[in-house]
Amino acid sequence: MDLLPFDALPAHKPRRFVPEAIDLGQWDRIAPLFDQLEARAQACTTAAALEQWLLDWGELSAAIDEESSKRYIAMTCHTDNAEAEKAYLHFVEDVEPQLKPRQFKLAQTYVTHRLRAQFPKERYQVFDRDTQVHVELFRPENVPLETEEARLSQQYQKLSGSLTVQFRGEEKTLVQMGRYLEEPDRALRQEAWEVVANRRLQEAEKFEVIFEQLVKLREQIARNAGYGNYRDYAFRKLGRFDYTPEDCEKFHVAVEKEIVPVLRELQDERQRQLGVESLRPWDLAVDPLNRPPLRPFEQVDQMVSRTQEIFERLDGGLAAGFQQMQTLRLLDLANRKGKAPGGYQSTLAEARVPFIFMNAVGLQRDVETILHEAGHAFHALATRDEDLYAYRSAPIEFCEVASMSMELLGNEFIERFYAAPEAKRARRTHLEGIVNIFPWIATVDAFQHWIYTHPGHTRAERTAAWLELMDRFGGTVDWRGHEVAHANLWHRQLHIFIHAFYYIEYGIAQLGALQVWANSKRNKAESLDHYKRSLALGGSRPLPELFAAAGCKFEFSQKTIAPLVRLVRDELVRLPAKR
Repeated sequence: MDLLPFDALPAHKPRRFVPEAIDLGQWDRIAPLFDQLEARAQACTTAAALEQWLLDWGELSAAIDEESSKRYIAMTCHTDNAEAEKAYLHFVEDVEPQLKPRQFKLAQTYVTHRLRAQFPKERYQVFDRDTQVHVELFRPENVPLETEEARLSQQYQKLSGSLTVQFRGEEKTLVQMGRYLEEPDRALRQEAWEVVANRRLQEAEKFEVIFEQLVKLREQIARNAGYGNYRDYAFRKLGRFDYTPEDCEKFHVAVEKEIVPVLRELQDERQRQLGVESLRPWDLAVDPLNRPPLRPFEQVDQMVSRTQEIFERLDGGLAAGFQQMQTLRLLDLANRKGKAPGGYQSTLAEARVPFIFMNAVGLQRDVETILHEAGHAFHALATRDEDLYAYRSAPIEFCEVASMSMELLGNEFIERFYAAPEAKRARRTHLEGIVNIFPWIATVDAFQHWIYTHPGHTRAERTAAWLELMDRFGGTVDWRGHEVAHANLWHRQLHIFIHAFYYIEYGIAQLGALQVWANSKRNKAESLDHYKRSLALGGSRPLPELFAAAGCKFEFSQKTIAPLVRLVRDELVRLPAKR
């Protein structure tokens, strides 16, 4: 596809089963390959033959998934391009609905195959468990509902990516407006914040309508699968074998008890340092001592080269991986009009290489984002030689350990972006951000628990539930005069719209990353070795074992959180905000 930022990439290994010349965007070209796999499975007479059948199935899945990824990448890079949108929606609406029942049939064939019992139990434990859940949950009547869910998710991204404002004579994206919230001039910050908030509120009705349609679809999907509510269905579908909704509620309580008090202390300190009567929404990103904003780079190529230097200091193998991404042009990092919001890493499954997408505008947050997404990329590169396709990716809870650990480990060399005083300031900003994100994660997760366990709720009830959670997990920010923006703040969180229940993973993973960081402070080489070895496991082991391989505990109650909060607080004491 010409709209991709990178050139055509070869498969990591030559295709054995999928023809070299095939249009993977057309179902009538793909379907015969599923026919062949179905026929071959029945004819397998040895475990070795069945194992090769699995690898061929994985080869086909990887080729199709890479086609899907390329279309998604092109669409998010160019939300204003009709060709990219059409190609993406064609795949979502015409290929995926045909694909899902055929993938289910192969999964069902595998689960019931007489030779499966001969496979090594430890090697196939996770694959068998995940495949059985796929078979258990699949319902043909859900396929068109999931297609509509994907279409609505794309509409949310298109709407979000299209928003711009006129500010002081120039058109700006909402991401670009973030720079003004770091300016010492409080009146400028307020003006910028209000312009963005009002622009979002102009689309509030559209956001609400999209979301209500998504909720209705998800509730029907859950009912079709025999579940009383979408939350319980989602936990099963997401493969949450190692924790429950009750564990999430314990996490919420732990955040409320251990982290919210620290958040409020930091915000009270910020208010005193700024010398303001109350802390307003536009006072949260500015330096509390009114120093000029941290400007780690002016041009995106500077961000890339300085990030490369960090990885060279950290580890030669990681540095080589990041350099390879540059060589293959697997980075699209600059913000521009028509680009979807946010950042992500997407693995091109057949080439077995990662692609990074983000919206850099020259903020400290951009440095954190590139380190974060690079952590995901290193995870993808670490599993390149795993031939069982399902094991080349890990559960999200551990994928985010890979990325969040890299933020903390990379920040040890942040002097590549700053002089020493600014480097300390950047580290403090990052740690304060970790304190800030935990309550937000708890808010977003608890909100989704409420939404999907209260079917038929009204818009007013949903707003009241959101505001109650903001009171529970929020800080000391004064929202007077902006109550409507406060009530609609969740519209900006894309996970609520397009990845239901995918957010608690960030909190669980942040606890793992803080443990990796704590281990690194005791023994850098050993901690990094554990980190890299755990990434190489991909998804081949259950979550607790992946955490253990990285030197962490998979546990997120107050008992686990309390010492990690103390570590962050002690580090903040070492990095005081000074002029």
